[in-house]
Amino acid sequence: MAYEAAGFTVGERDFLLDGRPVRLLSGALHHFRVHEAQWDHRLAMLRALGLNCVETYVPWNLHEPRPGELRDVAAVGRFLDAAGRAGLRAIVRPGPYICAEWENGGLPHWLTGPLGRRVRTCDPEYLRAVERWFTALLPQIVSRQCTTGGPVVLVQVENEYGSYGSDTGYLAWLARLLRERGVTVPLFTSDGPEDHMLTGGSLPGVLAAVNFGSGAREAFAALRRHRPSGPLFCAELWCGWFAHWGETPAPDDARRAARELRTALECGASVNLYMAHGGTSFGGHAGANRAGALHDGPLEPTVTSYDYAAPIDERGRPTAKFALFRDALAPYADTPPPEPPAPWPVLGAPADVRLDGWAAPGAVLDVLGGPEVTAPVPPAFEELDVDRGLVRYRLRVPGPRQPYPLRVRGLRDRAVTFVDGVPGPELDTEDALLGDVPGPAEVELWVESLGRVNYGPRLGEPKGLTGGVLHERQYLHGVRARGLRLDAFEDAAAVARLPFAPPRPGARGLHHGTVTVPPGRTGDARLELPGWTRGFAWLGGFPLGRYWSAGPQHTLYVPGPVLREGPNEVLLLELAGAEGAGAVRLVP
Repeated sequence: MAYEAAGFTVGERDFLLDGRPVRLLSGALHHFRVHEAQWDHRLAMLRALGLNCVETYVPWNLHEPRPGELRDVAAVGRFLDAAGRAGLRAIVRPGPYICAEWENGGLPHWLTGPLGRRVRTCDPEYLRAVERWFTALLPQIVSRQCTTGGPVVLVQVENEYGSYGSDTGYLAWLARLLRERGVTVPLFTSDGPEDHMLTGGSLPGVLAAVNFGSGAREAFAALRRHRPSGPLFCAELWCGWFAHWGETPAPDDARRAARELRTALECGASVNLYMAHGGTSFGGHAGANRAGALHDGPLEPTVTSYDYAAPIDERGRPTAKFALFRDALAPYADTPPPEPPAPWPVLGAPADVRLDGWAAPGAVLDVLGGPEVTAPVPPAFEELDVDRGLVRYRLRVPGPRQPYPLRVRGLRDRAVTFVDGVPGPELDTEDALLGDVPGPAEVELWVESLGRVNYGPRLGEPKGLTGGVLHERQYLHGVRARGLRLDAFEDAAAVARLPFAPPRPGARGLHHGTVTVPPGRTGDARLELPGWTRGFAWLGGFPLGRYWSAGPQHTLYVPGPVLREGPNEVLLLELAGAEGAGAVRLVP
């Protein structure tokens, strides 16, 4: 292997910097999961942990929510600049697919909707979209490579492709595109340490890395069967795990995680801790998985917090792993790590949210929703340009006719139902039974996406009513559908046009309130919503993410920079209704 970049080289056994062996001690910290005002603090925490490098993904769907509508792509460059200021090298994993327990694995809904299984292949339409995106993104990375004095030393080709496909022509095309657009630092691929994954996901002449949480010696032995030479590199050393709504979090053992890190380092490998600091999947961007060994079972939506049981927790504080990992890393560092920076300030005292208005779901849809579409069959979210949010479907059961079972086929993911205005059952399975319904009747289904699949063969599957609605065995045609995107709530002028009525705590709909923070008391906080069922929260226009009484997460992290002294606007979109809703408040 011989990709060389201004002194940083992939050698026969090591990474080389100006010809001398260098070990990358890296930690994953996603720029999009941390408030920008806190980047410097979190990067300083990585340095204090004993790391010399930071790794980040780039989520395409965050930066291009609609075709050609680019949003703050420059944030990638600003983050890399912050990494350089912190004295850290940088590994960039630009995708186009990233997994990361992120909505749709980072792929835009407007791409996976029409293309489906054609994504992540040599399909010409998909490749054209990737080329347009990389043409916009890559200047942020290329201008910050170590070739020009920047921090970037490695760039990944795709992500864990061997877990998904075997179109090596696609991987080769991506590698050529990266080179043609100016990437000169070494490229790498990363996959699970299994033969089928390494054969499907690696490329000749490109460094191959492996991802694992335990069994370092066995994993590196598998890598050596495929790559007898080149540096050993664990691109993801899983030191914790993520959580799903409604499930018990995975057990965590800090000492076991530290032992796995020591073992990987004793093998002579470079490592990237996944995650060093997980942060938060703000704005409803948390993805979902499919259960089962083949990742094809029931949906498992991921919680908003991406704490990941990391050595630096969601709020940027050291955990029990921090000291253990610091000790494990110390023998391999060039210099002793600095002391951790001062903790980020926390909210001075609890503060109640005063709810002062409520808007009914229909009224919210009228003001903030997209146009209503009438179609023979229910349009999917993707056809209505809804990435994160919900869709109201309205249809009519003809009559007169006797009560027959009303079935919903292909429901993704959850529906609140009404028949002639009367609440019906909440549906949460792909083949769901609403009940026996006579005709004529008017039926409403408010369908919510719980997060698009980010890993496995069902990546890119559509959301909404994807199969249709049947009365007995007869499809009901003539469906009216209207979508509501979550980013509509970040438009302050549009929200101000809503016809708010007196407050109705816990009712379905949008709740408006304020929380007042005294001078000098702002800082990191948590939003408590006792008794509320399921929905989304915004504070000062900032999208905190999804809340759900199903747990295991019971509060939402509020970054200190979001809060200001004095009154702060709070929005709560309650989707299910919560009869036992209690007082909402901020707590330190």
